[in-house]
Order: sequence, then structure tokens, then C-alpha cells
Amino acid sequence: MNHLLPITTSPEEQDRSADVAILPVGSFEQHGTYLPLITDTAIASVICSEIAASYPVLALPPITISCSHEHSAWVGTVSISARTLHALITDVSDSVRRSGIRTLVLVNGHGGNYVLSNVVQESNARGELMALFPSSTAWQQARSAGQLETTMHDDMHAGEIETSILLHAHPELVRDGYESADWTAGDRRHLLTLGMQGYTSNGVIGRPSLGTAEKGKAILDSLVDSFGELLTALPTE
Repeated sequence: MNHLLPITTSPEEQDRSADVAILPVGSFEQHGTYLPLITDTAIASVICSEIAASYPVLALPPITISCSHEHSAWVGTVSISARTLHALITDVSDSVRRSGIRTLVLVNGHGGNYVLSNVVQESNARGELMALFPSSTAWQQARSAGQLETTMHDDMHAGEIETSILLHAHPELVRDGYESADWTAGDRRHLLTLGMQGYTSNGVIGRPSLGTAEKGKAILDSLVDSFGELLTALPTE
């Protein structure tokens, strides 16, 4: 399996002289019977490795446990509190700035990490540059590039997009069974109260049967392009 962790050396990073660091934020949570608990971490790390191959950024190792409380009904899921994730991101940000990095970009692989938006807003209000990637627009552009058949709303968890990315980048992580695991739940108005168990019995909300490696490659290529747009938008001073 390709490395999910960055393997550069200190001298290599010194030569790169990056002004931007990217921090993958994943999770450790159920993804049905065919995707591993590290799915969100693997996807965030894949996005970061693709970005680092195209732009002069410092790629950090991932945060592997985050806010997965909506998945707590399934064995194996582990969470930390939003306040702990907030503190962890803040500490990492402080450290990279002391090393000369001006901007930290959080590359989020788990939709339940709502607190990351607050962390970014608070950081920028203090005059410390931080961004959250991918944006909803970047995800939508990636879905269009990959010609996905499901919508962002319907493809919530362990569905077409996540299965496609891993089929392309880490097919060894995809077990048999995704072809027959489709589960739809369009009306999820009480998700925060009921959790995922209120809307799915197999842990899936989406159509993984539609996932392909070709879609996964197109999705990642689009996200790399969108990251370039983010870099251009960052203030230069």
C-alpha cells in the first residue's frame, strides 16, 4: 500500500521552503462492511498527497480520530470532543507558524467535523491565515468532473464518492460487498438527534455500487485544480 503518511525529510522540507502547510483531518468510524474505519483519514491523506505532488506545500501527517459521534452505535467507531479537536488544530497551527509557515489549510475528510469551520474563522479573525478545504463548491466541481450519478445530499456516507476515491487510490482497502450495499435515506431531518442509526441499518447512506476507479481519479484531479484556486485566493501579505 502506498504511504498514507508523508515521508519527506527535514532537509527536503528546508529546500522546499513552503509557505503553506496542509493538515489532513480524518476519522475512525464505521463505513459499512466494505470500507475500513480509516476511510476518512485515507481519503484526506490521498487528497493531501495529490496536492503535495503538484504544489510546494508542507504535507503534515493526519489527525486520525475526530468527531464521529453520529456513528457511535457501530463497534469500532472512536471519537474525540469538538473542543479537543479545536485545541489540537490550534496547537498544530501555532507550531507550524513558529517554524515559519504562514498559512495552514485543513483538508477535511469527515463531514461531521463541524467545529473546523469555527476554528478557521477564529484563526483568521486573529490575523492568522487558515483555510478549510475542500469547500462545498470544490466537492461539487469534483463530483461533476467524475460524472457521479448521486447528489451530495444523497451520497452522504460510504457511497459513490468515497468508494470511487479508494478504488482508484487504495483499492486494497475496498472489500467485497460494496456492489450490493446501496442504502438511501433522503429525509434525515433529525440526524443530529438520532444519529446515523436512525436512518440506516448497514451504516451506509449512498450508492457505493456506482463507484469506479475512473471516477475516483477524475475527482482527485478536480480537487487538485481547486486547491490551486485556493492558493491564488490567499492573501500575499
